[in-house]
Amino acid sequence: MDRLHREGLVLDILDGGPGDGELVVLLHGFPQDATTWGRVVPHLHRAGLRTLAPHQRGYSPGARPRRVSAYRMEELVGDVLALLDGAGARRAHVVGHDWGGAVAWALAQRHPERVASLVVLSTPHPEALGWAVRHGDQARRSWYILAFQLPVLPQVLGARMLRSGALQRWGVPGDDSQRYAARLGRPGALRGPVNWYRAAVRGLFRRSRAGGGDVTVPTTYVWGSQDPFLGRDAAERTARHVSGDYRFVEVDGGHWLAERQPVLVAREILARIRAGEQGTCDSRPAACPDDDTQVVIGILPR
Repeated sequence: MDRLHREGLVLDILDGGPGDGELVVLLHGFPQDATTWGRVVPHLHRAGLRTLAPHQRGYSPGARPRRVSAYRMEELVGDVLALLDGAGARRAHVVGHDWGGAVAWALAQRHPERVASLVVLSTPHPEALGWAVRHGDQARRSWYILAFQLPVLPQVLGARMLRSGALQRWGVPGDDSQRYAARLGRPGALRGPVNWYRAAVRGLFRRSRAGGGDVTVPTTYVWGSQDPFLGRDAAERTARHVSGDYRFVEVDGGHWLAERQPVLVAREILARIRAGEQGTCDSRPAACPDDDTQVVIGILPR
């Protein structure tokens, strides 16, 4: 499956692993694309899992609607539901990072019957994030979201940022930052990703009855203690919004976990998937990759 057609849009898909394996859907964030999972998926494939990683709406050349409303959360969740339907999957294990994590949380809230398990990297539960914006230091960390609301300026600044090597200064590995910058540096390519931020802020002013509430599916949340964008207040408060089996993993790392700590990420995905079977990675090491070079500074199951 290399493309998803939905309502006139065409999303490019990276499909890998055994075709008959359990399905894992991998959702990237900003300013990434589906290749962000490139160091993670080999471990999942060796464990017998099939992966589908879309270049999400706004990132695929054939799926760049101009209207901000086209990037509302219900549309982003709808893309994932269409992906599952296109793959003939009743449900899947869902993994998301950054904005992909926000979509993963919303999918699990609104359609838990389609989510076998959930792993979110970096992004806290949206209600925990909202609380931290009002009560903690998250508003300071999220200053750039307000800047993205201005007309034209975000595209100009964003293009300059991509050319100046800012992604590497933020911690994105060099080869990844060059690849992301090349994709978003093409004419018109930055408008869609910026519209994710604009649609999110506009969504704060209209309450949708679809969504909200606790996440009931088995969930692992992995957060880097050195993340400059997403702070501890929201990370620790996320547990309040998951009523299903929950595991919080605090990592000695930053925001770009899939690029910087792919072995640890793969282990946590496999541990969550296998938790419903006979043991976890801790009890079934042959099913999981080695993690000698990674540092976990806290694991808090509930």
